[in-house]
Amino acid sequence: MSNLIMLNEMFSNLSEGIIPFWYPLVIDQKYGGYLSNLNFKFEPNINQEKMIVTQSRHIWALSKFSNFFNEERLKEYAFHGFRFLKEKMWDKDFGGFFTITNREGNLTNQYGYFDEKRTYGNAFAIYGLAALYGVIHDEEILRLAKQSYRWIEEHALDKINNGYFQFLDRKGRPFDKDSSYQTSAVDKSEVGLKDQNSSIHLLEAYTELYKIWKSPELKNSLHNLLILIRDKMVNESGYLRLFFDSKLNPISDETNLVLDHVSFGHDYETAFLMLEASFMLGIKNDRLTLTIAKKMIDHAIEFGWDKKNSGFFDAGFYFNNKNKLEIIKDTKVWWAQAEALNALLLFSKIYPNEKKYYDLFILEWEYIKKYLIDYKFGDWYWSSLEKEPFYQSEPKANIWKGTYHTGRALMNCIEMLSINSNNILMKNIDFENGVETWLMFIKHWEDIANNS
Repeated sequence: MSNLIMLNEMFSNLSEGIIPFWYPLVIDQKYGGYLSNLNFKFEPNINQEKMIVTQSRHIWALSKFSNFFNEERLKEYAFHGFRFLKEKMWDKDFGGFFTITNREGNLTNQYGYFDEKRTYGNAFAIYGLAALYGVIHDEEILRLAKQSYRWIEEHALDKINNGYFQFLDRKGRPFDKDSSYQTSAVDKSEVGLKDQNSSIHLLEAYTELYKIWKSPELKNSLHNLLILIRDKMVNESGYLRLFFDSKLNPISDETNLVLDHVSFGHDYETAFLMLEASFMLGIKNDRLTLTIAKKMIDHAIEFGWDKKNSGFFDAGFYFNNKNKLEIIKDTKVWWAQAEALNALLLFSKIYPNEKKYYDLFILEWEYIKKYLIDYKFGDWYWSSLEKEPFYQSEPKANIWKGTYHTGRALMNCIEMLSINSNNILMKNIDFENGVETWLMFIKHWEDIANNS
């Protein structure tokens, strides 16, 4: 399949098969923010709780879409979400963003969060705000992004052992299983642990913020996160350890595979995020980050790729310290397949002589077209119909599923495929600056790879 065909297919899927189904449908004109719960036909459900992660991801996606397509209405939809974040989700008394509210914007004990805060959710708030400022340049947006950053650094950063505490009470005080405060939230099994997921998305958020705010303090925080993830959280085999104790010792327990397994999607997503962070930091000749990022995607390909039907499995585990990894979850969730597109195409550009990346990129896209895209009701299914056909009639949207993973992957792939392209369709879309940025990004890493 040619680049031109895939480029047109991805552009069509994003512009016709995703964005029009979500927007303006999810814009909550009555209470602000965005609706979260939609059934498989994209019909809103009765309950519409609003989570900081979902709300922020919509702001980020809409900001990027508005720039990508040069559409003013998408920019307006993005700014619409800012007001809800600032007025309803930001804690005016103690700072930081609440995890969840009801549709009206009032605290709710749904999922047991009530007034608790999570570093993960606050990271996504920064991610969305930074992207929004990048297209609107309203100082009010930047102020809130800076406030959010400083709140995290003051309350969540472990200044003794490094890393970030994930669980915070309303006043921003970290708590663990021995604290007097005890949570009833759905994620309580992870209380007291540091984790890769909040860390990589904090890296992602600080990278986005650094694009628009060149603060020396932020630069130090971003650099610290990159080194922490690269050198501490990625093990010698090339995959992320998921959870750590307070002193950053990895949790290793084959009796609790929720806390200890190989998550292939997070591995190659993190490979991309580390390269992006290093590039934004301006680290010269960063062979170490490139080497480890490559090791991560290569490990995922070797052990997580389905050699029979294509696509990446969700999870694996090394039982009894064996060298051979066993697949423990052979499903193929939508976000991991989307992130695979982005990572595989990127590494095919950096290492053009290693054909496996581009070959798997083509197979991944074919797999997505066959098992994940809903051509009738729009968007992508939560999980591939090859493995879980019941998702054909399951909700298209909830507090964890929006347009962030698919949107980023498709925009990035379209821009990478557009390099040196004479596609007339692409000439009608004003994203030349995006393509130029990708050219610089890929050239930077390609030069390092060639000189290694």
